[in-house]
Amino acid sequence: MRLSAGMAEPRYTPLALSLPATVPFVGPETQERQRGAPFTARLGANESVFGPSPRAIEAMAASDIWMYGDPENHDLREALADHHGVKAENIVVGEGIDGLLGYLVRLLVGTGDSVVTSDGAYPTFNYHVAGFGGELHKVPYRDDHEDPAALIAKASEVDAKLVYLANPDNPMGSWHSGSDILTAMEALPDGCLLVLDEAYVECAPEGTAALIDAEDPRVIRLRTFSKVYGMAGARVGYAIAAPGLIAAFNKVRNHFGMNRAAQAGALAALRDSDWLKRVQARIVEARNRIGQIARENGLEPLPSATNFVAIDCGRDGQFAKAVLDSLVAQGIFVRMPISAPQNRCIRVSCGETADMDAFATALPKALAAARG
Repeated sequence: MRLSAGMAEPRYTPLALSLPATVPFVGPETQERQRGAPFTARLGANESVFGPSPRAIEAMAASDIWMYGDPENHDLREALADHHGVKAENIVVGEGIDGLLGYLVRLLVGTGDSVVTSDGAYPTFNYHVAGFGGELHKVPYRDDHEDPAALIAKASEVDAKLVYLANPDNPMGSWHSGSDILTAMEALPDGCLLVLDEAYVECAPEGTAALIDAEDPRVIRLRTFSKVYGMAGARVGYAIAAPGLIAAFNKVRNHFGMNRAAQAGALAALRDSDWLKRVQARIVEARNRIGQIARENGLEPLPSATNFVAIDCGRDGQFAKAVLDSLVAQGIFVRMPISAPQNRCIRVSCGETADMDAFATALPKALAAARG
């Protein structure tokens, strides 16, 4: 039987048809294919070029990858619970923070439900909200910081189910003290869940992590092994929240989403505190070097509590984009914020000495090209 043209397309939902055919990020691999050459320095994705703990590498290599991973992530959850002084019932493990955000939005957001975030904050969260029909409400940054008080005030105004806050922040690298987060939470409206993304908290000064009771039903905290632990490709994230919310993830999560090697690697990485401290020290060194390079070229590095530095290029987004394009053309992969006025900056991830040297060589050329 020959199908008619009208029968050839699947019957997409109206919501799916309304969505743009886009993804939050264009990966460096895509850009390498477009430019026909690999990058000299990969400084755009906030990965840890310092790599994972050697113990994690050994554990991953020794894992029986032919078997499915434990669908309960039992050993890793128990270790994380011990690490944070909570119960295993307070922990859910998933495919990076991105995967957990997708599950969380699926659990709580339906068509027309209000969600609050900052204009220019981490876009993958917005991607999930749009994908489940939620209505995004945005507040501006304040002095290059996400504004907890404004976010929570907007949540009250629009009866939001979720309010997203990253501390420290991506893409600006700014941060709030944990005590400031707790103060802002006092105004959180009933029925609104604070989504506290702490992907970079291991890079931040002491006192940045909010001391929130894991049983507090008003908040879910998200952590990852992608940044300081150097396991971005393994896709291991976890959340800390009250047991009822954690249990709800079992209704929607991919129970075999965590592969066996990733589970083993994360468990070994968590136990290697010496490697963690070593990487934290190297991040500080690299942040200082990025700042030095920026200042040598007449630019201003923003204070950072992450494994990257936002550099103020001193003009507008169009100028910063020209700087970025020239860096990419020279083989230096970097990114930039998406919304004004933060898009006056480029964002440079921490790297090895050779990466920093390559950036130092390319930046003056990029600035000259942008100035035309």
